[in-house]
Amino acid sequence: MALLNLVYRDALFRREPYRRCFETALERLGKRRACRLTVALLALAHEENCEAELAAAIGKALKAGRLPDPDKLKGRFAPDRGSMPSIHVARPLLAGYGDLPNAGGAA
Repeated sequence: MALLNLVYRDALFRREPYRRCFETALERLGKRRACRLTVALLALAHEENCEAELAAAIGKALKAGRLPDPDKLKGRFAPDRGSMPSIHVARPLLAGYGDLPNAGGAA
């Protein structure tokens, strides 16, 4: 609930839809749930690096007369773990490290 009295709260809302969402949530949900919703949205924007895209989705939801659902938006903006590349790193054998001091001469 610290969001209510935060001095630099407006600086957190870098885009207008975030501010409008907080104000609308305060009216509809009350202080506690409005803070929880807003923090969830700000965390999602930060964690998934989707601030602009999320602001557009929030604006669309508000225009339709509803508040955004952070869980649904998380599913939309989270990376698809199935499409992530599989990376294999070949590790050298430890047995050869003992020979390194003798191989190159004086360092």
